[in-house]
Amino acid sequence: MSPSSPVTRSPFRAALARMKAYTPGEQPLGGELIKLNTNENPFPPPPAVVEAIVRAASGPLNRYPSPTAQPFRDAAAEVLGLPGPEWILAGNGSDEILTLLVRGMVGEGEKLRLPDPSYILYRTLADIQGAVWEQVPFLPDWSLPPEFTDNDPALRLVLLPNPNSPSGTMLPAAEVAAMADRLECPLVVDEAYVDFADGSCLELVRSNERVLVTRTLSKSYALAGLRFGFLVAQPHIIAELAKIKDSYNCDAISIAAATAAIRSVEWLAETRTTLLATRTRMARRLAELGFDVTPSQANFIWCRHPRGGHRSMYEHCKAGGYLIRFMEYPRYGDGLRISVGTDAQVDACIDLLEQWLTRR
Repeated sequence: MSPSSPVTRSPFRAALARMKAYTPGEQPLGGELIKLNTNENPFPPPPAVVEAIVRAASGPLNRYPSPTAQPFRDAAAEVLGLPGPEWILAGNGSDEILTLLVRGMVGEGEKLRLPDPSYILYRTLADIQGAVWEQVPFLPDWSLPPEFTDNDPALRLVLLPNPNSPSGTMLPAAEVAAMADRLECPLVVDEAYVDFADGSCLELVRSNERVLVTRTLSKSYALAGLRFGFLVAQPHIIAELAKIKDSYNCDAISIAAATAAIRSVEWLAETRTTLLATRTRMARRLAELGFDVTPSQANFIWCRHPRGGHRSMYEHCKAGGYLIRFMEYPRYGDGLRISVGTDAQVDACIDLLEQWLTRR
């Protein structure tokens, strides 16, 4: 038998061959490092979640789960005060929801707009589609210029992380509403960190069909390892996007856990209070060390030191057993994004930063 002919061209689409893969934050195995780099909740999830997982694992796992995650949709609609479950689409993390939005709304050669700096995955999702992504830089006060809402026949979707990462800043709902009114395409408000913020854009969904809100249970509900997120939008938007999701995109265990989590209202309030108090202490200590600290509405803090050396600071903290996030942007420069951990974790991490500063 003659050997097979060599492959003369790539079997992959041109858009895939050109794109750069998304790089998530470091996820070391073994637990030897304290992770303050990917904005996970440092506390265990609500006790009701663990109980729900045990019950679900003891149940009929030989049967398919609800294809729409209906128990979660029912519970979330009630807790969030929505008109009904038809306003919710559940997904395997809010990243899947974002994928569905880009896949369903932005075609090849069409345009997606995002602020800069923000969540890098948005660009990756556009690249997968063979779409064009356009970045509009934040102004020095972390507001957005008027051109962020300029209309363009090719513009199909605008993505707005609110609170933003890496800055932790947030645009008020009234300003977001005005943006949506000016745009002729959907505006996706990514509220991954909103449970740590002073407000939300959820109510805007009722009055403007072009406002879509994504959320995740990874951060505030301490379920990053489970993968569950959802979209809130008007029912006709949900119905169209449901056409392109996987048949059973949320498994039985994640549905049970997410349903228990969204109902854990008191646990969320108590955990939020604890983390916000730690965030305040953390910001104060960093400022005392000379860092320029951006006021945060999330469970992390973005900071930069006038002396620079942020990469070296990151490496020093890692050598001391603490992972933080060194981030750099072509237009904006570099800095450190540090997740809010427990009081003890935060103190130890800042002690390492102080150690670095005093040695130089």
